[in-house]
Amino acid sequence: MCRQCGAHFAPAAPRRAPIVTQRAQPEPRTESPTAAASLMQRFGGLWKSKRTNVIECFDCQRKQEVSGAATSTICPSCSAHIDLSDYKITTSFSRSIRTKGEVHVTTKGDLSSSSVRCQRAVIEGRLRGNLDCAGTIVINTSGKILGRLSASEIVVEKRCEVQFFRRVRVSNVEIRGRMSAEVVADGMVTIRKNGVLEGNVTAKAINVEKGGTFSGQVVVGRQALQQTELLPNESPTVSEPPEGSISLARPLPAT
Repeated sequence: MCRQCGAHFAPAAPRRAPIVTQRAQPEPRTESPTAAASLMQRFGGLWKSKRTNVIECFDCQRKQEVSGAATSTICPSCSAHIDLSDYKITTSFSRSIRTKGEVHVTTKGDLSSSSVRCQRAVIEGRLRGNLDCAGTIVINTSGKILGRLSASEIVVEKRCEVQFFRRVRVSNVEIRGRMSAEVVADGMVTIRKNGVLEGNVTAKAINVEKGGTFSGQVVVGRQALQQTELLPNESPTVSEPPEGSISLARPLPAT
């Protein structure tokens, strides 16, 4: 007899197997692509918030360090408002823009503003206004550009044919497609393979890769560049071409 419960049991009977309770194991979670994408966006936003950028004031040229997630700031020197937002032009747009962000003109966009200043620009649609970019302008469209462009660097992508009606002032130019313009560059003009440049060029140096084509008159050298910048509207007093210039009667492919 069991002393605790009073039940009868035979000593020779086999004992019951002990009951072992197992702890439930959590099932592995399978995240959906949407959840994974949102997680990546969170990490991207966290990284962007920790990253800092150095910007320069439009008015007093005072430099300051701001967070990468900021959309605007105030200049500590002149108290001017500085826009840091990115603009994406998808329709007709004619207002002025002054930002330290990026201006993206999509394939259906039409930018006709008379004054646009930005840090970087991507042109895939129509540009009829003036564009002043402190960084790089990437042109990935074909057609005529009526506005005036000035930038640190201009890149004409492959399979693009652009024609500029005004003088292009830039530090460096990289041509992978076809470009027709008068170029005044402080640095290097590079024509890649299968690239074509038609027009007069005043630059510190020019590089035409094998397979590239240049047609026009080129003036190479810092002294000639300064003369062009100081006297853009005056005609030369001598009829002979300046020293260091090369006049090409027809397109000259690189060899």
